[in-house]
Amino acid sequence: MPLLDLKNVTASYGLGQALGGIDLSVEPGELVGIVGPNGHGKTTLLRTISGLMAKVGGRIEFGGQSIIGTAPERIAQKGIVHVPQGDLVYKNMTILENLLVGGYANRSEARSQAQLEKIYDLFPKLKERSGQMASSLSGGERRMLGIGRGLMMADCRILMLDEPSLGLAPVVIDQIYTSIDELRASGMTIVVVEENITRVAGHADKLHLMDGGHFVWTGVPGEIGQNKKIIDTYLGA
Repeated sequence: MPLLDLKNVTASYGLGQALGGIDLSVEPGELVGIVGPNGHGKTTLLRTISGLMAKVGGRIEFGGQSIIGTAPERIAQKGIVHVPQGDLVYKNMTILENLLVGGYANRSEARSQAQLEKIYDLFPKLKERSGQMASSLSGGERRMLGIGRGLMMADCRILMLDEPSLGLAPVVIDQIYTSIDELRASGMTIVVVEENITRVAGHADKLHLMDGGHFVWTGVPGEIGQNKKIIDTYLGA
């Protein structure tokens, strides 16, 4: 049974549909990439799953239970962790304080401490600089902190990352994706949104290409190079 299952999902900001009938199935342990041009519904899809969109239709099930209409904080507590686009860290708090905020829903301090050690193993730089203010971090380090803060949720069952490589240097992007691969190898279920198809294609089990609020192509990464129309339209070849 899929961990996350969407059928004919629509969403609107009030001025026409932002999503038009999305079907998406994510199996436990998979890494699924959602790719395509900016402004065509990728972020809206994550916001819809997280309960942040008010006007939603269709069916969204997580672990076999409907989450349509569920409050965002309850969805997070069920285990859907959404790391939004950009460097949305608390710049006037230390790295450690930022991370501890992410564990607000954990059932005990011991569970938060256990998660903290896992995050420090994944991102050693955060441990080295745990007492520093978040404002002192580089862009890549802030991205690591954002992911780490999401992972502080001890009951995380699916991690949704919105543009984790956005604005980063290639060497830092490689570091971020090495960490994503480590999480996947540990059994974590992951959904990654990226504008750059080639960035996530080498890591994903499945890809969904989004344009105009619809999936226009779905398949395994190795198949995308066989579709001339997709290459001409989206890869600029």
